[in-house]
Order: sequence, then C-alpha cells, then structure tokens
Amino acid sequence: MKAVRIQKFGDPSGMAVADVPAPDPAPGQVLVETEAIGVGGVDAVIRRGTLGGYGFQEGHIPGSEVAGRVIAVGDGVDAGWTGRTVWAFTGAGGGYAERAVAAVEDVTPLPEGLSPADAVTLGSSGPVAHFALAHARFTPGESLLVRGAAGSIGILAVQLAAQAGAGAIAVTTSSPERGKRLRELGATVVLDRAGAGDPADPAEFDVVLDIIGGPAVPSFVERLADNGRMVTLGAVDGFPPADFGSALIRSFRRSLSFGTFSLDTVAVGERNRVRAEHFAAAARGELRAVVHDVLPLAEAAGAHHRMDAGEVFGRIVLTV
Repeated sequence: MKAVRIQKFGDPSGMAVADVPAPDPAPGQVLVETEAIGVGGVDAVIRRGTLGGYGFQEGHIPGSEVAGRVIAVGDGVDAGWTGRTVWAFTGAGGGYAERAVAAVEDVTPLPEGLSPADAVTLGSSGPVAHFALAHARFTPGESLLVRGAAGSIGILAVQLAAQAGAGAIAVTTSSPERGKRLRELGATVVLDRAGAGDPADPAEFDVVLDIIGGPAVPSFVERLADNGRMVTLGAVDGFPPADFGSALIRSFRRSLSFGTFSLDTVAVGERNRVRAEHFAAAARGELRAVVHDVLPLAEAAGAHHRMDAGEVFGRIVLTV
C-alpha cells in the first residue's frame, strides 16, 4: 500500500510516499480503508524531530486520526464492525496511509450526514477542547482567551465556549481576516499573536487556553485575572522558558494557576461519548468543522509546508 513516511526529521521535504506492507489487525483491532486523514499540529511537531526523546525514528508514518470503512477485524472484535464507516484514532502514527489499524475502543461510527473529512477535523480536536475547558474549571459567564485559535482545537474551543454561555471570548490570530472568521464562530475579541488589541479590549481573562507554548508563555500567564487558570494544550512553538513559573510567583497573592492537559488522562469511554455528541451536533449543523483544504495523500509534505508557513485555518485533510 501507499503511505507517507518521515525519511528525515526536520523540513517537510523529508517526507516521502513509499510502498509499505499493509497492516493486519491484531487482536482487539480493526483495519480501516482510509478515506480521510487529519493533518494535525502533533504530526508537524513529530516531523520536525523536536520530540526525538519520545522514541520516534526515521521511517515513521505520521498521522493519528483517520476516517473510512472497516474492512477487517482482529480476534475478539465483533464482526459487525466490518463495512461500517468510522472515525479511528491510530495512536502516535500510522494514519498517513491507504490502510490503518486502530484499537476497537478508539473507533467511533460516523452518523449519517457527517463526511469523513469533517470527522477527522472534529474527532480529536472536539474532545480536547471540551475536556480542556473542563480541566480549567471554565463556567458560564467567565472570560476566555484562546491562544492559537485558528487551528482546529482553537476553533472548537471558541464554539464550545460560546455555546456554554461564556462572557468575553478573546482569540489570538495572525490577521484581521482570520479574526473575522473567528468572530463568526463565536469570538468577541480579536488580538494579534502577541496578545495586543484595541485599548478597550479586556486586559485579563478568567481562563487562558494555550495551544502554542514557546517563549511567550510568561506574557500570557500575566493576562490572567484574579483566580485565573491557564491550561496549555500543546507546544507547537516549543517549550516555554525554564523560569516561566516566576510569573506565577510574582503574582502569588492573586491565586493564579497553571496546568497542562492531555486527552490521555480522560477515560476512553468519556472521550468516545463526547466525540459521538460532537459528530451528531455537526451532522445537525450545530457545530462547524472547518476544513482548510482537501489534498491527496501524495501532497502530505505540501500540507506540512502550509502549516509551517501559518497559512492553515482549521485543518488540512488528506484523501486516498
């Protein structure tokens, strides 16, 4: 089968299409003939080699979520899965391929009316945004700042917070055009990447969700209101400075909190429940999946070039 492999970590040019053996489903797994493959920020971080300490090696096939038809099941899996169109989480890789395997517990059926492309745009991002808001103890009426809101996680966080009755919903983004699109999804305040905006914009927020990380983390800690909570969901711009916690200590009397969030800490059943709810809401038109572009599998490197250039609003989807 055809798959995209990371032949050399670093620039997207190190990715290439290769012929590889098709996987067989192990016990407890299903084999999916892929129709849509989500291109995520984690894929880019792995491809750059910045997570080398996590054991990724050259030849790795990136991609963690796919949608398509189940064509085979492993031992111990109900044969009734065969022929169903599903979303599937493939783990730390294996998704950029014509066929992919996933544990049956990480598979969610697609409702009628939801496309595979929309499924891989919502499938991971929706639960991450939902449970990150819960992790931050976000409540109706509170103000929220989403740093890096133009990606699929940020877009879902904006929509979910608006539906939950948030107060001000601020976003950081790179252009007025993106800000306008985020306002259409529920944002009420648009800031630039550094967090600057109009003088009348709120200066502090009850909750900050940070998808970017990197050297600017301390400046966003300082945007927290009294009793504010900042939760980091990713580090697409790298790790924060080693002394970023100093911003918290300097504001000790304001009771600020900083935390991290990974969907790995949420029970699989809860992830699946929320994902199914989001899929159903999207099929009803109550939640928007924002697909930036749909490209063939062979153009995976081009998709990564566009992510690195900051061109993507929402998610790029690869098709087979």
